[in-house]
Amino acid sequence: MKLFRRKREVPSLNTTATADISFMLLILFLVTTSMDADKGLQRQLPPMDNREEATVDVSQENILQLELTADNQLLIDEKASTTKQLRQRVMDFVEKSRDREHHIISLKANREAKYDAYFNIQNEIVAAYHTLRNRAAQQYYHRSYDECSKEQRERLRQLYPQRIAEGYGGNDK
Repeated sequence: MKLFRRKREVPSLNTTATADISFMLLILFLVTTSMDADKGLQRQLPPMDNREEATVDVSQENILQLELTADNQLLIDEKASTTKQLRQRVMDFVEKSRDREHHIISLKANREAKYDAYFNIQNEIVAAYHTLRNRAAQQYYHRSYDECSKEQRERLRQLYPQRIAEGYGGNDK
């Protein structure tokens, strides 16, 4: 009598679907995860020079004082105001400044103030300068500031230079 021996097969796991499943899970996590955009202020700092800084005397009438208190109240020249009024006040100040080259917007923010309030103030200041430069671009070049060439934009920035001095206060109100 002949006995046939069967070849024993080693049991194996079918792993062809695991790559597909892991890829699907990866896609699921990428789609369902929220990517929060960071808030921030886009600023380009002036180049660092080795020369000494020149001090310039600025008269008090060429300084617009803004203060953000600990309870997020905006003070413009020590008078209570809102961020909605700020843009027009900055535009009026810069246009009426006798010496546009040496005007300064002084912003003092209390460390206890919310970042959103500070961000909104900075945004209104930048918007005021953008509006002024846009008006000048329409007047001189008959196009918007964004449509001007690089040289034209540089001239407009020289006409309305953005001069902001920032400081931070303590915990006092």
